[in-house]
Amino acid sequence: MKAIVYDQYGPPEVARLEEIPKPEIKRGEILVKVSASSVTTADWRMRASAFPGGLWLAGRLMTGLVRPKNRVLGVDFAGEVAAVGADVSRFRKGDRVFGFAGRGGHAEYLAVSAEGAIARSPDGISDPEAAALPFGALAALVFLRDVAKLKPGRKLLVVGASGGVGAYAVQIAKSLGAEVTGVASGGNADLVLGLGADHFIDYRTKDYAETGDSWDVIFDTVRPADFSDARRALKPGGLYLPLNFGVKDMIRSAFTGRRGAARMITTVNGDTREDIEAIAALVAAGDLRPVIDRRFPMSAVGEAYRHVEGRHRKGSVILEIMPGSAGRAAA
Repeated sequence: MKAIVYDQYGPPEVARLEEIPKPEIKRGEILVKVSASSVTTADWRMRASAFPGGLWLAGRLMTGLVRPKNRVLGVDFAGEVAAVGADVSRFRKGDRVFGFAGRGGHAEYLAVSAEGAIARSPDGISDPEAAALPFGALAALVFLRDVAKLKPGRKLLVVGASGGVGAYAVQIAKSLGAEVTGVASGGNADLVLGLGADHFIDYRTKDYAETGDSWDVIFDTVRPADFSDARRALKPGGLYLPLNFGVKDMIRSAFTGRRGAARMITTVNGDTREDIEAIAALVAAGDLRPVIDRRFPMSAVGEAYRHVEGRHRKGSVILEIMPGSAGRAAA
């Protein structure tokens, strides 16, 4: 089967298309015939060993200290169940599925646990649209629902509201009843407002911390953590949630929020069966829609990675694994 592999850390060129053996499924696993996968910031950081703020060693211990221990890139996937292992009752051959595998998604076939972060694809969306969801939507869901505990009427600011996580954060926050302000470049105003944001700030012409407004929660999906800047725009007891942070930020977060002051929480989201099913339910209810910036064939994987590293994408970047089947959507 064809797969995108890497044997050393480095620039986009280290990711290459190669023929490798098809995986064999074990008890409790399913084999997915992958038609689409997204290229995420997680894929970029693992490929380049570009872990932020003093987390290089922790990142290398996870991905491989000297060289990558998992050769096949790709955390997200969507496709069709090609085979079902023993003791699997949750899925049947032919089911359309999508999910978060953590590795191996940039390949024509993927073996995953049937009890992992995988769900049936919602009716009415194609495989590329389904593949656009897991990484960004899971992060947004867990950060806003579980960490921020966002409630109706609370004011949320999303920095990077048009990006691979921010585009889903805007929609999920609205489904939770929040008043949402999106921050992005002016050219993305229509996209962000079209996703449901109540207000928009063009970061190129205005600093959100200088607007005089304040928010209950600031979810920064793009920049390195900057609590000093965010604190000026938070209400008393408000919460700053950065996606990108380093060791110093983790230490600092332990000492914020005392006596009702603004606080910062540094954390990472998990990926569970329940959460990916919650994403599917939001799509089915019309509260969440996939946002795709660009699609690339496997042969242009380097170009796809360079685009993601540019940090100016609108939603998700899709790698088409099996284009012949990638456009199907259930009625």
